[in-house]
Amino acid sequence: MTAAPIRLLVVDDEPQIRRFLKTSLTVHGYDVMEADSGSAALRMATTAKPDVMILDLGLPDQDGAEIIKRVREWSKMPIIILSVRGDEAVKVAALDQGADDYVTKPFGMNELLARLRAALRHRLQEQGAEPVFILGTLRVDLARRVVTREGQEVKLSPREYDLLRQLVIHAGKVLTHRHLLREVWGPAHVQDTQYLRVYVGQLRHKLEADPTRPQYLLTEPGVGYRLKVED
Repeated sequence: MTAAPIRLLVVDDEPQIRRFLKTSLTVHGYDVMEADSGSAALRMATTAKPDVMILDLGLPDQDGAEIIKRVREWSKMPIIILSVRGDEAVKVAALDQGADDYVTKPFGMNELLARLRAALRHRLQEQGAEPVFILGTLRVDLARRVVTREGQEVKLSPREYDLLRQLVIHAGKVLTHRHLLREVWGPAHVQDTQYLRVYVGQLRHKLEADPTRPQYLLTEPGVGYRLKVED
């Protein structure tokens, strides 16, 4: 039996963008639905139950940030922002409100497809995947709290492990500085971004073949960090 295609809701008020995305994503096996406004997006999200949403922030009737907030009241479906708004503050706000990823227009289809795969993989992991994360030579066993690289155990401090655990649990998703600081250090430290950079640097020295050119623990400039997943 062939698996049902992934249902994807594209929310954008530009007809040419919707046509391009529908044509391109259908070729790659997605079942694409369209909405041209926030009200239409919310209606289709509740009635058609898509598996993932691609959302523009600049909608004619309401801001996309409000859509994220409303959808997150009842659904954990992946939401990928696709917007011309590229400033860091807007990205951080959208991610903190519950978006899974952010792609800036103009965009490449290969990049968008990779972000879609990562968001969907992350959601499956949250729903009960095995508690062992493997990426290249890196292996993280969340149940046993054991981290190995090239078969050798890597000794991490408790804080380093807690930081890596957050990244593994949300592998493929951009985690903002604020999210990581809140979850690892607590609400009183959400402004200590330099402190976070130090610990990320320490993790890279222990986990990356070349810490100056990281392959696993990736920086989203001005926004946060992402643990890569296989494409």
